[in-house]
Amino acid sequence: MTNPGYPEHADAVRLYEPEVLDDPAAFFETLRRKHGPVVPVLLDADLPAWLVLGYRELHHVTSQPRLFARDPRRWNQHELVPHDWPSRPHVVHQPSVVFTEGEERRRRAGAIGDALDEIDRIELTQLCEKVSDLAIDAFSGDGAADLVPQFAHRIPAQVIARLFGLPEPDVGTLLRAIFQAMNDPANRDEAELRVGEVMGRLVAGKRIRPGHDLATRLVKHEAGLTDPEAVYDMLSLLIAAQDNCAGWIGNTMRLMLVDDHFQMDLQGGRSSVAEALNQVLWMDPPAQNLPSRFAAQDCELAGHRIRRGDMIVMSLVAANADPQVQRGHTTANRAHMAFGHGEYGCPFPAPELAEIISKTAVEVLLDRLPDIRLAVPPEELRWRRNIWNRMLEALPVAFTPALGR
Repeated sequence: MTNPGYPEHADAVRLYEPEVLDDPAAFFETLRRKHGPVVPVLLDADLPAWLVLGYRELHHVTSQPRLFARDPRRWNQHELVPHDWPSRPHVVHQPSVVFTEGEERRRRAGAIGDALDEIDRIELTQLCEKVSDLAIDAFSGDGAADLVPQFAHRIPAQVIARLFGLPEPDVGTLLRAIFQAMNDPANRDEAELRVGEVMGRLVAGKRIRPGHDLATRLVKHEAGLTDPEAVYDMLSLLIAAQDNCAGWIGNTMRLMLVDDHFQMDLQGGRSSVAEALNQVLWMDPPAQNLPSRFAAQDCELAGHRIRRGDMIVMSLVAANADPQVQRGHTTANRAHMAFGHGEYGCPFPAPELAEIISKTAVEVLLDRLPDIRLAVPPEELRWRRNIWNRMLEALPVAFTPALGR
């Protein structure tokens, strides 16, 4: 340990070691048994942080926004962060709702919640069906596909872009730029510039020519969002939906294809899809760990002294697996932490809308390809080696080629 100001971290666990990435859930359970609900850890470059594994402790952290705040500029290790630090996007402040606090957070999150709540659920379902059908049309005649890039990653951003009211010619431009920004670090700056240009034109256009869409509801909301605020907040919505819904769709399809309980009844009804979706949020949530809270003052957490500015890494997957929570747990229970909790949790009604997107996508896929099956043994499926997200590298499947519709 290179930081003399953190004696508690002298023998801290390094979260970037291979065994952590190989099986995070099992590793965290080992940590829980050895260290308890809160563990001193080291991130890349041996930067100190506190990992919260306990459900009760995580609930406490997320329920105290004044004590455990959101703005990453509070982090007391910022000056030690290398320029190429792998987790840098999580700790670089941007003027979006994600990093706001207090009244500013309530103003902007309130506008987002109100705008989302006006979305017609039936129309959203129909839009998701259309987008899912178009994605499936591209490979349904092949008899084989990789459901991660060819399906799961193609649904959420397309749905949200159309909810924004983005002109159809700009949808493809926006999606290509987003995927490049997320998957091509060397050209990320250029891609993000194109994303900003597309969204800036959209917001400016809605000021002049309002429509019946999400972008209009945001720019016309009584919260009085400025154009930059609206652009950043819409981008935050888009990125959150893409990351989490894509992972949710992919992880749910994996579960339904490898678990005997679901394999026996892939077409067994909407209830089995709903059950699989909820089980994924307990066991394999797309956002499994979040480096997203910073102590606003000196305090204590589970017997540990937390300094002002310390980073709190929240392990959603470990909290969900806390034995105190698992006692009496059923798959119908929705008390998981997959959407966070408290003021900084996923704002209402975003979880409901995310479920509509993910559930509809899975249902359409199963309806269209009723004999879909894994094309490789389940043990050959690989998770991305990423401590923050839980997503498959690939999900190869086979099915009877479909005739043209």
